[in-house]
Amino acid sequence: MSALRRTLLPALAALLLSPAVFGEDLLSAYQAALRTDPSLAEARAKLQAAEQDKPLARSAYLPHLGLGASVGFNTGKFSGFAGLDLSKAYLSNSYSVTLSQAIFNGPALAALKEAGSSIQAASAGLAYAEQDLALRVAKAYFAVLEAQAQEAVAAKQTKLLQSIYEQTEAMLRIGTGDIISVREARARLDSAKADEIQAQNATAIARKELERLTHQPVGQLAPLRNYQALGPQPDDMQAWVAATLKSQPQILQAEAETQTAQDEVEVQRRARWPKLDLQGIAQHVHGNPFPGFTENQAGVSLNLSMPIFEGGQISSQVQKAEAQSMASADHLGSVRDAAQLRVESAFLDLKNSVAQLKAAKEAVQSAKISLEGTRKGYEVGTRSIIDLLQTATDYARAEQQYNVAYYRQITARIALKAAAGQLDLADLESINHLLGS
Repeated sequence: MSALRRTLLPALAALLLSPAVFGEDLLSAYQAALRTDPSLAEARAKLQAAEQDKPLARSAYLPHLGLGASVGFNTGKFSGFAGLDLSKAYLSNSYSVTLSQAIFNGPALAALKEAGSSIQAASAGLAYAEQDLALRVAKAYFAVLEAQAQEAVAAKQTKLLQSIYEQTEAMLRIGTGDIISVREARARLDSAKADEIQAQNATAIARKELERLTHQPVGQLAPLRNYQALGPQPDDMQAWVAATLKSQPQILQAEAETQTAQDEVEVQRRARWPKLDLQGIAQHVHGNPFPGFTENQAGVSLNLSMPIFEGGQISSQVQKAEAQSMASADHLGSVRDAAQLRVESAFLDLKNSVAQLKAAKEAVQSAKISLEGTRKGYEVGTRSIIDLLQTATDYARAEQQYNVAYYRQITARIALKAAAGQLDLADLESINHLLGS
């Protein structure tokens, strides 16, 4: 074996080894995102706002106590009574306390029911935001690991092709090589360098995406250990679809919003209903044309009010609410269809990921054997440098495809749970256990 050919062995050995890194894990990244994610904070604020709808609606049936006061300057001319002919300017003031209690208020009762539906919708929206954040963080985390793995493959490929290129040039100088091999090696090396730059950029972008979710710098991430590929549990698509239609937060939110819209129709219809209030008032009035006259009175009244004609306002509001209710029902149908399609796609994607990971692993083993065989053939002179270039490229490509399948299998597990609305902290913890040395 020549000394020049021995220079290829360290590069080939480096190509067949994988580096390991250690650091932050998936749970710490998710916890950071929980504290800082604006979409999750928005969902929490919407729930807090919706929770106030119920006390607002209930307030219509609670006692209302009010104070009133006025001070005025008045001028008047009084005549026609017992020969009275008087012109006078005088000050007046009055004070009153009013207490009212609703006896019957149909719209308020319907609004109380509507508030409950509104709270359910906001609560489901928050649940979806939490699961969506967990999915986005997991995808971003493993996207960084995949990008780093691809960058490592690209770096090893560049190092190997650099060695091959240098060897072809040396062989050309001593008269045992040819210019075609040199040009081919140079072309492969240039392509590998471009791929390495692209892989470095992809890693930087992936890290930025994770930082955008956690809102803090991303250090070294705990790597994904070797794991056993798992398909859907249970392996029954219809079971997953049924669970999705029952518990998927987006569906629950759309159902609650549809109920809210239906309740709003009833609120508007009840605007035609009579209202009955019990009212008590205590009043003090001082100041009139007759000196020293003061009025103090107290009373209780039962007040009935009912709209007869409002210029078509009530009818228009009812029709508007009915149209919005129909739109909400149609939206619910669309949400259900989309959710069913997502869970079916995620189910099939997870099943396919198992087979793809197995095939990718076997392809790497085959490419590795081919590279080692070609290397030995080159050492004894039965294979050309072009053959070595091709098998080295094939092995790197197989490693890259394996990295894609390796991380896709993990994210596919999480994606199916999220599509079904069942993703929780326990799922992240189980995945997090696969991280480390």
